[in-house]
Amino acid sequence: MLEIIQAGGWVMLPIIACSVLATAIVLERLWALRRRRIMPENLVSTLWQLHRTGKLTEDRIQEIRDASPLGRMLSAGVVNRFHSREIMKDAIGDTGRQVVAGLERYLNTLGTIASVSPFLGLLGTVLGIIDVFGVISGAGVGSPTLLAGGIAKALITTAAGLMVAIPALMAHRFFNSKVNKLAIAMEEQALRLVEVIKGEREDWQEEVR
Repeated sequence: MLEIIQAGGWVMLPIIACSVLATAIVLERLWALRRRRIMPENLVSTLWQLHRTGKLTEDRIQEIRDASPLGRMLSAGVVNRFHSREIMKDAIGDTGRQVVAGLERYLNTLGTIASVSPFLGLLGTVLGIIDVFGVISGAGVGSPTLLAGGIAKALITTAAGLMVAIPALMAHRFFNSKVNKLAIAMEEQALRLVEVIKGEREDWQEEVR
């Protein structure tokens, strides 16, 4: 492996750095975007029960806010539960945009890695071809051994760049899709909470599960 890296030249260093960073982001996002962490079960029904029994205190709201991204959205609504339905929805919407931005953390970096890695590989290819022509101009085409170094650099860096870019692109698309689905699900839960608290939904026990 070390020989391959050395054959690829200095361009392999940023490609390897991109690979390490992409791997770290993927592992971090897999842990951070777990559904049970983002959307604890029965949170809406818990809030409704606390509201109905008069136990929805400021400390309890703060506890729910700090426990999960969905809790942060819902707490923004219940803080404004004595205001109009529109104000509750606006508060939830404002907080929801901040929550979604947090869920998208590092995804722009992952997308950048997916875009840049092939260009790094292409740069290595160009440098390898330049080396080949340098050898040809100096020693002619009669020495395959001398040409092999430049050709190896061209092929290795191209392959390495693609090996980093393809998984990074797939992971970026996967996490974007996951964030979008989580955002829609959290919005649905938040709207149900508003409708329940404002007395516009009677079948809340089935809906919030």
